[in-house]
Amino acid sequence: METIHQYNAAVEKCKDVFLKKTKDYGTSWRVLRTISVVDQIFIKALRIRTIQEKQAQMIGDSISSEFAGIVNYGVIGLIQLELEKPGVEDLPVDRVSDLYDQHIGKVRDLMLEKNHDYGEAWRDMSQESFADLVLVKLLRIRQILANDGKTIISEGIDANIHDIINYAVFALVLIEEGKHAS
Repeated sequence: METIHQYNAAVEKCKDVFLKKTKDYGTSWRVLRTISVVDQIFIKALRIRTIQEKQAQMIGDSISSEFAGIVNYGVIGLIQLELEKPGVEDLPVDRVSDLYDQHIGKVRDLMLEKNHDYGEAWRDMSQESFADLVLVKLLRIRQILANDGKTIISEGIDANIHDIINYAVFALVLIEEGKHAS
């Protein structure tokens, strides 16, 4: 049960930032197409990887804030897939909150199922692996988009985003535990 509490705590911190930014900026992200969401996550994952490799950073945003951003852009991606046509649309904060909870609920359920089968193997993974796996999933999504959103045998865009969110939440949990750099 500790995992679910840690998971929920990490997600709550992400959601808090998400809703505060929604109050500041509205839902300006509604104009983003899937490739733009992918690119935003890519920038964050690549920055994490660069900091890991250089073991230094020049701006103040922490690795944990970048993983939180990955969670939130992942949720944006899932909302955009559900609502389809990106456009100029201001959604009320309470609707955004409900959509966030709905999508995180699905992602959390997937985590619980995979944790059952994999025995929480993520707890022994490096932060570098989480960054690399996020990048792999993003490259897969780019290929799916290049294939007009179609796959022959592989999971779709939403499944890849689910995994991306879970990797980022796992990284946040391990940072909170002091096992990974923040």
